[in-house]
Parts: sequence; structure tokens; C-alpha cells
Amino acid sequence: MKLKFEKKYIYFGITAFLVIAASICFYYLLFHWDRFSARIDSIVKIASPVLYGMILAYLLTPLVNTLERKFLIPAFTRKSKISSKKKKGIRFISITLTIIIVILVVYGFFSIMIPNLINSIQSISMALPIYVNNLMKFMDKYFEANPNIENLVQQLMTTYSTEFNHYVNSNVLPQMESLLRTVSLSLISVLKAMWNLIIGLIISIYVLFSKETFSAQTKKIIYSIFPTSNANGLIHDMRFVSDTFIGFISGKIVDSIIIGLLCFIGTTLLNIPYALLVSVIVGVTNVIPFFGPYLGAIPSALLVLMISPMKCLTFLIFILILQQLDGNFIGPKILGQSTGLTGFWVIFSITIFGGLFGVLGMIIGVPFFAVVYAFIKRLVEKVLRKRELSVKTTDYINLNYIDESRNMIPKDESLEKPFFKFSFKKKATHDNNSDKKED
Repeated sequence: MKLKFEKKYIYFGITAFLVIAASICFYYLLFHWDRFSARIDSIVKIASPVLYGMILAYLLTPLVNTLERKFLIPAFTRKSKISSKKKKGIRFISITLTIIIVILVVYGFFSIMIPNLINSIQSISMALPIYVNNLMKFMDKYFEANPNIENLVQQLMTTYSTEFNHYVNSNVLPQMESLLRTVSLSLISVLKAMWNLIIGLIISIYVLFSKETFSAQTKKIIYSIFPTSNANGLIHDMRFVSDTFIGFISGKIVDSIIIGLLCFIGTTLLNIPYALLVSVIVGVTNVIPFFGPYLGAIPSALLVLMISPMKCLTFLIFILILQQLDGNFIGPKILGQSTGLTGFWVIFSITIFGGLFGVLGMIIGVPFFAVVYAFIKRLVEKVLRKRELSVKTTDYINLNYIDESRNMIPKDESLEKPFFKFSFKKKATHDNNSDKKED
């Protein structure tokens, strides 16, 4: 007697097994999250050189492609067709030039920055008593002109000075040993990160050399797992994600470099103290969308305030003009419509991802949310098209309802009742009647 297996029972068994396995995994994650997160952290630490290599290769790919397509391929293929050996040679030259350019840029940046930063810090430490004295003189003059504010400040200082002393004695001083231990561990972690970065740079060279092969292997896997139509959509989505991320990050880096250079030129012409240090702070923090300019302007303004309050005011006005120039002209020209998000969604994504992942979340939060936003938008529009409804947002602004024939019925504004209703005419009539009675 032969046993017959029906496919539906096999599917039921696989489904039941997957449900049970998913339930066990959910239970483990729910009640043993600390162990799971520890395992994930250990895996990430072990694989960090590979991750660094993949990220570096991803960031360096646009420069490699630009060197190949615009310079090397036209130079090597004028007289003859490109062969496989020539392709490998061109790829080797482009990767070598890319690494050299990156190393020169990093070296030039730090060779200019570190001596100036050391000189700035030394001059600040030597002139700090003078800066404090100037600030105290300015505050004394301000308090003499405003005695009410002086009394308020004295009351606040009297109220919170004892609490501050208690906090320092009870919390800060006992934790100095742990703070020193944390600083030493941070230095060790920085050295480990630098070592992983060097190994990652070596790995990125191999990834860049075979990036077409990796791309082809990924496509083979996708087409072997999914149907053709779904695989085409998935590959299209992956291209969209890559273009969104690389376009935003590379454009933001270029924009920040331009803003840093313009800030250095402007602060030098305005004779702002510590022009290079201030320009670096403004340029680096400009990588963070929306909040970055303010994060860079506040410490820079406090640094300038120690020397001259008028220079500080001049610096703040200059930064405001510079950020308006960046937000309205430079940024849109470089970034274009790389994200497609409005100002509200930009602030929303920076706030959420910055709270979850810190500074890194503030940088990558905007392009990541732009991808999520685009996918949700496409899904909504796909469902609306299936239901033969409009996909234009403007058609839903004054919409009241959609009838059975899918006609969009607008709101009748004449029938809407105002939230507050005033009757000035009746009041005027009442006043006229009262006047007549008095007559």
C-alpha cells in the first residue's frame, strides 16, 4: 500500500512549524532580551572590520565610478575596445587614485587642523583669566543698568549654590575614579576602532575591486527566491535605497565642506577670533540636518563671547545669514530632491532617530525615513489605483466623501458652522433701540 502525501498537508505542517518556531523566538526575545542583545553586540564587535569595509566601499563607490567613467575609460579606450584585462587595470588605477585622494584629504585636513587647534587651545587657556575678567566687567555694567535682574540673579545663586555644592561633594567627587576608568576605556576603544578602520579599508579595496560580482551574486539569489515580478520590484527598491542614502550623505558632506570654507572666509574678513576653530565646528556640525547649524553656532558663540560681546553679536548675525544662504540656495542646489521630505518630517526623523541612536541617528535618520516614507507612499498609491481612486493629495484637501460611483464630493463651505459665532449687527441694533428709549 502506497502512502500519498498531499501538498496542502505539507504546507500546513510547514506553517505550523514556522508559527511554533516564531513563538519560541518571540518568547526568548521577550524574556531574555539582555542575553540576545549581548550576543548581537559580540557578533557586531567581531564583524566590525567587515562592516567598516562595506561602509567604506559603499561611500567610496561614487568616486571610483566617477574616475572610471569620466577619466580612465575615455583615456584607455580611444583606439581599441576595452578588454577584461583593461577593465581590471582601470579598476586597479581608479581604486588606487581613490585611496590616495582620500588619504591626502584626511591628512591635509588634520595637518592643518591639529596645529591650529593646539594653538587655539593654548591661547584660550593662557588668556582665560582675561576673558573671564572681560566677561565679569560686561556683566557688572549690565547689572548696574538693570538692578532688578541683578537681584534676581543673586537670589538664584543663593538658592542653588548650596544644592550645587552638595551635588558636587556627594555625586561628582566620588565618581572621579569611575570617570577616569571610563576615559581610559574610551581611549582603548578609540584605538580599537582605528585598528578596525585600517582593516576595513583593506577589506573595502577587495569589495570595490569585485563590486560587480557581488551585485550579480545578490541578483542571482533574489531571482532564485522570488518570482520575477517581485524580484524586479525588490531590485528597484534596493537601487532607490542606495541612491537616496548615497545622494544625501555625499551631498551633505560636500555642502558642509562649502559651508565650512565660507564660514572661514567670512570670519577671517570680519576679524572674528579663532576663525579656523569656529569654522571647523560649524562645518562638522552642519552634517546634521536642521539642528546641526545651531549645535555648531552655540559653542562657537560662547567661545567668541569670552573675548568680545560685540564680536559675538557680529558672529551670530553672520551665521544666521550663512545658514539662510545654505538652506535656500546652496543646500537645495547640491542635495536637490534627494529625500522628498517636508520640514516637519525632517524634524520628526531627526528627533526620533537622534533619540534612539545619538549623533549617527541624526545623520542617517533623514534618508532612512525618506525611504520608509517613499515605500508607504507607493503602497498607499498602489491600493488607491486598484480601487480606481485619485492618488493626488490635493484632491483630498476639500474632500467631504466619495460616493458609490467613486466620485469625489467636495465640502460645501457655506454649510460649515464656525467654531465661534459673533453677532455684531444684533448688538448694534440693541444699542440703537436703547438710544431711542432714552430719547
